Amino acid sequence: MNPFTPLWPDGPLFAPAPNAALSTDSVLLADFVRIRGAVSGIDLGCASGAILLMLLSRGNHVRMTGIELLPDAAELAVHALERNGYSDRAEILCGDLREYRTLLPGRKFDFVVSNPPYYPPGTGAVSPNRIRADARSELSCTLEDLCLAASALCRTGGSFYLVHKPERLSEIFVTLNRNALEPKRLRTVCSRSGKPPSLILIEARKGGKPGLKIEPALILQTDSGEESEEYRRIYHRK
Repeated sequence: MNPFTPLWPDGPLFAPAPNAALSTDSVLLADFVRIRGAVSGIDLGCASGAILLMLLSRGNHVRMTGIELLPDAAELAVHALERNGYSDRAEILCGDLREYRTLLPGRKFDFVVSNPPYYPPGTGAVSPNRIRADARSELSCTLEDLCLAASALCRTGGSFYLVHKPERLSEIFVTLNRNALEPKRLRTVCSRSGKPPSLILIEARKGGKPGLKIEPALILQTDSGEESEEYRRIYHRK
């Protein structure tokens, strides 16, 4: 088993699944999620539990559920919850999120979060490594599958948070709308000021009315190449 180390000084203990290091995408997404007033949340494709740990550490009022397809990653997530004393506020379900009716019959959550695979089948090279291939490409779960599950599991008025690639923004918005998820917040992520975005962070509301807020871009580095002040805040660096 991979060794457990703190996500940040005095932060939750975490061990990545083999061939699946903790990504900046997941860290930025967890920071983007608003949990104030929420009681329950679910991470679709939780891997070894990084986003769950980051959200659980922000307050003891939230209960979290994680769904993960790969047994080894799901087992690591269970151990991470145990190591951090979160087992009484979280559960891990090993299964296919497309089977949400069977895994979570009738369950509804205040918010849903997901760091999904970014690329449709047939685009780009597919890694021979199962974990890397599933993390990069929609081999086991398409964007439509994800939004359908998110809509079904989110209560009316609840939020769906995801991180994705900017080149798929139009398709993402169409797919969200088709599943009764109205985009409400959009934030681009740029390596430096003036550079095109490399990621997008989206909050959609189940049954929400039209009205999109575009937030200032999240800049990861200063012009001199140093970590930006906001990047350091997100990573709990002084």
